[in-house]
Amino acid sequence: MSPLKSPEFPPGASEWPEHLSRRDFARLGAATAAMAGLTQCTRQPIETLVPYVEQPEQVIPGKPLYFASAMVIEGLARGILVESHEGRPTKIEGNPDHPASLGATDARMQAAVRELYDPERARTVTRGGKPSTWSAFETATRERIDEEGDLRILTEKTTSPTLLAQMDRLRERFPNVRWHHFDPLDETTVTGESSSASPLTEIGDDLEVIVSLDDDLFGEGPAALRLIRQWALRRKAGAERPVELFVAESSMTITGARADHRLAVRSSEIGSLAKRLVSAIGGAKEESSWVTRAAEAMRNGKGVIVAGRRQPQLVHETVREFSPAGTLPEFSEDPPSGFAELVEAMRSGKVETLLVLGGDPAVTALTDLGFAEALEKVPFTAHLGLFENATSRRCQWQLPEAHFLESWSDARAFDGSTTVVQPLIEPLYGGRSSHEILALLAGETERRGRLLVRETWRELPEPAWRSSLSRGVMTGNAAPEAVASKPRADLQETERPAPEFEINFRPDPCLHDGRFARNAWLQELPTPITTQVWGNAVLLSPATARRLGVQNEDVVELARGERTIRGPVLVQPGHADDSATVHLGHGGEHGFDAYPLRSTDAIWFGDVEVRTTGDTAAIVTTQHHQSMEGRHLVRKATREEFAENPEVIAEMGEAPAPGETFYPPVPQLDSVPQWGMAIDLNACVGCSACVLACQAENNTPVVGVEQVALGREMHWIRIDTYFDADEDDPEVDFQPVPCMHCENAPCEVVCPVAATVHDSEGLNTQVYNRCIGTRYCSNNCPYKVRRFNFLEYNPDLKPVEQLQKNPDVTVRTRGVMEKCTYCVQRISAARIDARKEDRAIRDGEVVPACAQSCPAEAIVF
Repeated sequence: MSPLKSPEFPPGASEWPEHLSRRDFARLGAATAAMAGLTQCTRQPIETLVPYVEQPEQVIPGKPLYFASAMVIEGLARGILVESHEGRPTKIEGNPDHPASLGATDARMQAAVRELYDPERARTVTRGGKPSTWSAFETATRERIDEEGDLRILTEKTTSPTLLAQMDRLRERFPNVRWHHFDPLDETTVTGESSSASPLTEIGDDLEVIVSLDDDLFGEGPAALRLIRQWALRRKAGAERPVELFVAESSMTITGARADHRLAVRSSEIGSLAKRLVSAIGGAKEESSWVTRAAEAMRNGKGVIVAGRRQPQLVHETVREFSPAGTLPEFSEDPPSGFAELVEAMRSGKVETLLVLGGDPAVTALTDLGFAEALEKVPFTAHLGLFENATSRRCQWQLPEAHFLESWSDARAFDGSTTVVQPLIEPLYGGRSSHEILALLAGETERRGRLLVRETWRELPEPAWRSSLSRGVMTGNAAPEAVASKPRADLQETERPAPEFEINFRPDPCLHDGRFARNAWLQELPTPITTQVWGNAVLLSPATARRLGVQNEDVVELARGERTIRGPVLVQPGHADDSATVHLGHGGEHGFDAYPLRSTDAIWFGDVEVRTTGDTAAIVTTQHHQSMEGRHLVRKATREEFAENPEVIAEMGEAPAPGETFYPPVPQLDSVPQWGMAIDLNACVGCSACVLACQAENNTPVVGVEQVALGREMHWIRIDTYFDADEDDPEVDFQPVPCMHCENAPCEVVCPVAATVHDSEGLNTQVYNRCIGTRYCSNNCPYKVRRFNFLEYNPDLKPVEQLQKNPDVTVRTRGVMEKCTYCVQRISAARIDARKEDRAIRDGEVVPACAQSCPAEAIVF
């Protein structure tokens, strides 16, 4: 072969596969769009979306638009702004006008765009595993609903006014229709009874003390982003009265990690702890120093006691006098029936037709209820879902669901305010929403989601409607007032004996109840506290691990009766003794499924038997990656200690004199800005929203569990977690670490091809097409923040996956060094705007993706 015809790069190194030319790619992209439109017989009417803040006169190519919408988890909305490039949603930000987000996001919100473009989403209506059509499903369903048989509809927990109105109309028209809902993290959906829990949703200026009893306020609460923002504001330098936070919990959470006073206690002992705390507030003597301090703080200042939803109703009643004033509003006057009632009817053969709209109850339902087995006794079953799962495989009909970025809906936030869920793109695979399925059942001729939602808000004038779409918060819609929960007179004073050994079930901080298990961004995101990726583990305290004779990666078997699961041990400092914590939502290729051990007598915690097996299994964490080689970056002291001895923090010493350094002087130009970033470690809660925000903004690839195990993750910013020497009661510190953009950068002087250079604005820039992969810069970096692209991590991106990529940032190939750029593309956009307006860039005008997502506003650029 002639040298001129030989490939320039070895196989796999090229950005484009050899068999796919650019013209072939364009042809495939056009075919994909065409096939997406063939899911309907007729062309759908054009729907005009309303962008955030203002309506542009025309779309400017290359300039993104932002549209307000909402992401709904457990029925409650969090307001978002979605960035759209020529009709492609590429990035999610928080909506500053929405009460639940206040402009912030969490990791799951950031990862939603990855889920939208997942090529493994359900694409086709199937019946018995064979392709079918929506028309065939409509015909078959209409025949079932017109009969007098029992028709049941199972949905996830919802606050959508449109869906509630649709269910009311459907039940009025067809008396044989029964509605149920189920959420694996809400035990009230099992029984149908309302909870008397009073969640904390506001940290007011007058609140001085928060006592959290097994309640992860910053990780799971209905107003978590809002609480982080308000708590951090009171923790920053200059704040007059920081909120004093007491936390009692079994397993370390980000809330417990940021507590002023934390107590590791088993979940089954929270009830007795609550009684002792209430008695101590009343003046009773108490041996526990944690209880004594908490009681004294409650007596001396305005405070609240919040019991987590995992605790029984008796605990909530115990602390009712000191709980927040209200509870979540009741959104439905006729709530759906309990899930347990549905399963019993299915088992007895009374249910002839069942439609499951979302979720995967065949996996997530309590084991002793037997939903999966009862499902086989229903003659006609259908499941609507984004992906094929265990429930859809057991149903006759599998229906592709439209992603929330593809469909219209509405939902309420924790305070009752309403947000319209506005789509950003036509359904990629012809999926439909729950609203359109219910419209199909009701025989309504117009099934388009937009008109269904608009019909719900028909009394809203058109200007107010458009304003609601633009701002992301319903205009002229008064939120229902929170009604104080009523005491439960039927509660009995029953104390169950504490188990010898206890198991705790917790939602995964990244995957939640498992609904995000297919999202590779979330699988590869280091879990807060444990920093584990692509799996879960059995968390044990150091003392318990020593007593059992196990260590990290030793496999243990957990048994409750005849049901058993197996998983590797991960020793966690600060965990309660004689208990184990397992995270839900895993299974399959990565991790183990913990749902089989859940039952009606142990929804959140219960007795368990632990057996050693002698086997081992690898646990992949990033805890020891990018080691600082003995450098202590985190330095801390109390305000009093620092006032007495400032050197306790400033241990770095003075900068070297000009003649004592080999670095050339960096010119300082008054005519250009100098960029810098500061991170307030007092405010950071380690939620990792910044990590995924950076990944979405900068086209950072997923590398897979094998590569992470080799230390090759590609995240441009990481969250270092530090524990002090006390493994039983440690203090925890979080430190986000991006590229420091050093003025005297040690990476620059060792690069043989000048691929990393300093620019006039103080940025340490990376020239990708110069880099030859020597990795000298990474070796010389004291902060270990550079990532080498060892392999071609984007070798065969499908056309739909390429739609997610940010067009302002390159998609890198193998063999180059990557790192944080301070989102230089955003700096460039601001520079262009400033030049057009003949002005200088304003301080604070540029906000990098990490700072924009941070709920604590800990990152300042």
